[in-house]
Amino acid sequence: MTETSYLADILALLAAAIIAVPLFRRLGLGSVLGYLAAGAVVGPWGFGVIDQIEEIRYIAEFGVVFLLFIIGIELKPERLWAMRRMVFGLGTAQVMLTGLAIAGLALLFDQSPRTAVIIGFGLALSSTAFGLQILTERGEMGTGHGRTAFSVLLLQDLAVVPLLTLVALLGDKATLLEGLELAILDAVLVIFFVIVVGRLFLSPVLRLVATSRTAEVFTAAALFAVLGTAWLMEEVGLSLALGAFLAGLMMADSHYRHQVIADIQPFRGILLGLFFMGVGMSIDFGLLGRQGVLIAGLVLGLLLIKSLILWALSRLMGVNTLDATRVSLLLSQSGEFGFVLFGLAAISGILPMDLFNILTLLVALTMVTTPLMANLGEHLGTRLTGTADRHDVSINHIEGGQPHVIIAGFGRVGERIARILQAGKVPYLAIESNPDRVQEGRRDGFSVFYGDASKVDVLKAADAGQAGALVCTLDQAVPAVRLVSILRQHYPDIAIHARGRDRQHCEQLLKAGATLAVSETLEASLQIGSAVLGTMGIFDEDASALIDSFRKEYYQ
Repeated sequence: MTETSYLADILALLAAAIIAVPLFRRLGLGSVLGYLAAGAVVGPWGFGVIDQIEEIRYIAEFGVVFLLFIIGIELKPERLWAMRRMVFGLGTAQVMLTGLAIAGLALLFDQSPRTAVIIGFGLALSSTAFGLQILTERGEMGTGHGRTAFSVLLLQDLAVVPLLTLVALLGDKATLLEGLELAILDAVLVIFFVIVVGRLFLSPVLRLVATSRTAEVFTAAALFAVLGTAWLMEEVGLSLALGAFLAGLMMADSHYRHQVIADIQPFRGILLGLFFMGVGMSIDFGLLGRQGVLIAGLVLGLLLIKSLILWALSRLMGVNTLDATRVSLLLSQSGEFGFVLFGLAAISGILPMDLFNILTLLVALTMVTTPLMANLGEHLGTRLTGTADRHDVSINHIEGGQPHVIIAGFGRVGERIARILQAGKVPYLAIESNPDRVQEGRRDGFSVFYGDASKVDVLKAADAGQAGALVCTLDQAVPAVRLVSILRQHYPDIAIHARGRDRQHCEQLLKAGATLAVSETLEASLQIGSAVLGTMGIFDEDASALIDSFRKEYYQ
């Protein structure tokens, strides 16, 4: 393929996404279906603009990698440990029971035991990309059904390792138990090694890179940590996505997390959209036309079986009816790992090519139904219980979930404001681009994180949308005005209190959208003036009235 054709493919993908995604969001169908439709239009069964589906899919897999990294970095280890019952209890039960049920049905349709096992467990897995994207897009990761769905998806990612080993063993007709034991042992050792090494060295390395004050190098270091861990996991037979999740988990307590999230988010959004478009392109409408009735029956049957099993297991695990309904319908599809398992099984001779094509189409079509099933779950769950969904505090909020204050800049002014907020027991976090100040501040007990506070993406990662107020203490005039202006555009209702250098700077901050702008030169002069009046015998009441009138006149 020439460079020109690559550029044409990229332009076609961008154009399709630009048209389809806003249209589908306006129709209330969500961005995921928009990406799927865009992929179908430019793919082999649409206008045929792009026919290199495998190349697109390989690149797009990194969208899932970055998605899992973002989820991992927003999930602290103690929270993951608290979810262990759902992860290893509900998740394991879902994979085992669903896999065995589908495998049993495959046996009834005259499939061999080897083929039936691969079909059963391949279809038992759900789509991490679709499920988490919908939860994230709707802000439901912190809800009861969001945490339950994430627990099941996390266990399914862990289950990919023994399932890939299972395919290889069935292809070689080797001893199953021995191979699985070795695979699980290798996986446990590598995960332990990655966590220990990451905990010891990751933050010091990021601090060293941050001292260079080069944003591009810091972004490169963050990408290297994510992709390096993902690559290591794949080398030992684990999934790229699991490796990225572990990398995120290692950074969850790091004071560099907000800057890393802001740097990774653009890659995640673009590549994840490309992943969904790749799924849309992979739909074989020719096979759908020839065997439409069979395919439709398989899709409906798979959605029904998976939904019923997961709903029953969720209720047995104590999940309420509303959350169980939403989780079971959200995860009723098959997932992206099904493409990998079935592809390896076809290469190993376990699956005939015609069956492989049917299964691939089945996985793609069930993934297409995910947004619709999620909407159905929301409406059906509310109808069954008669109550609206309850939103808990999102996992990336400040502990306690109260509206917090974000301090942009942690110099002398920012530190004093943090001390005042601590004394008043007001939750806050500060963003500072100087790694030495971050280190000193954290050593002194302040909630300060590394990041460029003049970039709104960093503040989004710090959950600015849920903040009660933002304090801009940046000492550079232009970045401060730009930050206030961008914040006012994105968050029209937030209170923005800004530090100005002088009267002119304060006027610029107020025009940019600041709620209050305080001149540091004025306040210093007023304090000195008040002290001088007292020294010269002016009574306190008269001096205070004079200073207050001067301050009021100045700000007016």
